[in-house]
Amino acid sequence: MLRLSDVFILLAVAASFLVSGFLWFNGYREEGLFTAIWVPSILCFGIYFKVSSMMGRRDE
Repeated sequence: MLRLSDVFILLAVAASFLVSGFLWFNGYREEGLFTAIWVPSILCFGIYFKVSSMMGRRDE
């Protein structure tokens, strides 16, 4: 089940991906690459917070 925080993380990933593609195809290749590396970083933060919240619920 997707929670609101999951939706925000996925929206941030999608926005970063779209911005990086826009920059890449409009000639700003370095900026596009820099923005593209945000995608896995945002996903890693999302996974971390998801796992930590699941671990918190398990301990209760």
